[in-house]
Amino acid sequence: MFSYMGYAGKMLRVDLTTKKIWIQPLRKDLARNYIGGTGMASRILWEEVKADIDPLGPENRLIVVTGPVTGTIWHTAGRAALVAKSPLTGIWGESHFGGFFGPELKFSGYDAIIIQGRSERPVYLCIYDGKPEIKKADHLWGKNTYETADMIREELDDREVKIAAIGQAGENLVRYAAVINDYGNAAGRTGMGAVMGSKKLKAIAVRGFGSVKVADMDKLLDLAYDARERILKCDQAMELRNYGTPMLVGAKQAIGELPTKNHYTGIFGEYEEIDGPTIRRRYWAGTKACFSCFLACKKNNVVRAGEFEGTFTAGPEYEGVYAFGSNLMISNMPAILRMNYLSNAYGMDVISLGVVMGFLAELFENKIIDEKETGGFKLEWGDYRTAVEAVEMVAFRRGIGDLMAEGVREMAKRIGRGSEKYAMHVKGLEISGQDGRTHRSAGLTHATAARGADHMRSLVTVDQLGYRDVAAKRFGEDKVERVCNGYSEDFKALAVKMHEDAYAIRDSLIVCWYSVGWPPVFWMDDFAKILVAVTGEEEFGDVRELFKIGERINNVKRAFNVRHGITRKDDVLPDRFTKEPMPDGPGRGQVVNLDRMLDEYYELRGWDRNGIPGKDKLLELDLADVEEEISRIR
Repeated sequence: MFSYMGYAGKMLRVDLTTKKIWIQPLRKDLARNYIGGTGMASRILWEEVKADIDPLGPENRLIVVTGPVTGTIWHTAGRAALVAKSPLTGIWGESHFGGFFGPELKFSGYDAIIIQGRSERPVYLCIYDGKPEIKKADHLWGKNTYETADMIREELDDREVKIAAIGQAGENLVRYAAVINDYGNAAGRTGMGAVMGSKKLKAIAVRGFGSVKVADMDKLLDLAYDARERILKCDQAMELRNYGTPMLVGAKQAIGELPTKNHYTGIFGEYEEIDGPTIRRRYWAGTKACFSCFLACKKNNVVRAGEFEGTFTAGPEYEGVYAFGSNLMISNMPAILRMNYLSNAYGMDVISLGVVMGFLAELFENKIIDEKETGGFKLEWGDYRTAVEAVEMVAFRRGIGDLMAEGVREMAKRIGRGSEKYAMHVKGLEISGQDGRTHRSAGLTHATAARGADHMRSLVTVDQLGYRDVAAKRFGEDKVERVCNGYSEDFKALAVKMHEDAYAIRDSLIVCWYSVGWPPVFWMDDFAKILVAVTGEEEFGDVRELFKIGERINNVKRAFNVRHGITRKDDVLPDRFTKEPMPDGPGRGQVVNLDRMLDEYYELRGWDRNGIPGKDKLLELDLADVEEEISRIR
């Protein structure tokens, strides 16, 4: 008998067209077979969102989901995820944020919210003490994410209300619009903010007064204490605690993988102006942590002098530093802080926005476009003032910003004239701050990930950062040399598959990437212990069973994408990575041999050579209904 310990046991359903709200019990099969988080959401999206649904139409579902560990005392238990069909890519869309919103939703008595329909007028969803209500939001429309949060808290007369809101970018359907909670925690990738904007849903406000009941609190306390001690003894974790994710700037520069000039190279000559120690020394204004997190990697920064004086922002994370910095050849850190602040205020994904600007700069450099086509606007490498101006142009779809709001794939399609060569994306999602030429598993990760050029669902770090002891435990002593060679394709398919399945469990609990990525403190045996302590379900204590659940989740995501026409032809990288050797740095001369890794990856997955899940694999994973539909495509 499934006990539902660790779960709220209820899902909230909202139809914005009819204004109907109803509550459903959490299905046992969702919890047992998918655990929670994006695992559970993958099944819901598979069942309810078909290929002919417009991502910006009322039929699309926006799923806000937590996991059984959310809201407990376990380390990094403060996360939630948003899942929908992506308006940027047209396929599986998923984004996560930290902070306190996820636990507050659990404390309100819900494991998930499933939103459908479209309101005629702006509204926000308020869940106060477990009671859901759709409230008018005309007065909030046109406000940025910070203003929206302040106004809702004042309206509800409660400063403790947790708010996930969109800004003007979401309202204007920028296809990579983000959802921001608590002044800077961003669910950035794949355009979840545009989905909310299309539904005229300005925000979700939650305030809960309940708690999460766990099966064995004493055991969970012991595990949490042990986790704290392990973090304290991990040098990389302490560096993360000190500098936040910008600590990666120097590490990436050292291995030649700091994306520079629209991913042309991996070396940025002025990297020290934008690295972690510099940001900490010149701009740091405070540290904050998400719910139940001892790492405390979140850094607030402020510009104290100069033309951007007074700019105060949460972050940026490494991805924002690279996207607005080395990617655009900008070393002016105050300008990067300003762009990061504006992106959070207007609600936009910093990776996609930075890559869009890098694409445009390269088109100008190669004379593919000129000012006549852009209304006098010109973006050049290192031009930080114009880059800051471009952020607002995109958010409000002004001038060339209207085209930039569509993402690089659509921009290249409309511009033509060979511009596709410079569009750094996979399946429509702009490439994040890694480079497969110096980190082969990252290349395969970008090519195969369900949401496109993704680094969070399977990024392998043992090869990139040389964690040989970790590699030995995960892959065996005999494979260490080849696994840890970042320039080799050897065993990268195995590493990517293993990490995809493990990270699917991480995202179903839900806990933070930084507990299992770098530093690699926790792994599947830890997840098994946590799940048993929280849920009391002994089956979750079997690591082999967890890997099977992770594999099931990834196959459902792939099946969802196959339903939308995704095959091997889409599991590709831009020619820059497969045909243009790295021009300088430690990886000079390197390219990605993607086909070899794809062949091995598909075989390990039990998919055919076209990247479609095989019948035997789907049946093995108890996905007979999925196999029935996929068989008609195969």
